Amino acid sequence: MKVVSVNLGERKSVSYNGKIIETGIFKYPAKSPIFLGEEDVENDAVIDRKHHGGIDQAVYAYSEQHYDYWKKLYPDLDWEFGVFGENLTITNLEETSILVGSQYKLGETIIEVTKPRQPCMKLGLRFGTQAILKQFWNSTKSGIYFKVVKTGKVSVGDILTPIHIAENSQSIAEVYSSKKP
Repeated sequence: MKVVSVNLGERKSVSYNGKIIETGIFKYPAKSPIFLGEEDVENDAVIDRKHHGGIDQAVYAYSEQHYDYWKKLYPDLDWEFGVFGENLTITNLEETSILVGSQYKLGETIIEVTKPRQPCMKLGLRFGTQAILKQFWNSTKSGIYFKVVKTGKVSVGDILTPIHIAENSQSIAEVYSSKKP
């Protein structure tokens, strides 16, 4: 599992149902390494601290392979990495085999699997339709939140290397399925 993109976003105002919504979901590939802090990624906009960022959601990763699935459903979308709001786009990151509590070395960091992403209306803002929410829930392609055990920089090309695989733990896909609305 290799990092193919590191992504950052800035605060953005978007009109939705007659209201102005502030969001950090519009992330784009960064040209240099990113720093994973204890509660978020440095220089990445986190607007809603109740639902994003914090110890258990410090960094969000999404699988490069999932992009092919979504491109078929949304062929007219601008398909740069970061479109799901992920900080890290990683090859072969598979929710059905990643276990909660497992730890990985990545670049200078050590990160620990905490939970799947639960989509909100801001993903719909990025996709231009709220239909994406139901489609996202009906897949196992949730992406993965990590807590940062050891802070540091992560670069394109860094390898996600297991250092501790949790025993008797659920996969991210199992946790995600149990949370479906």
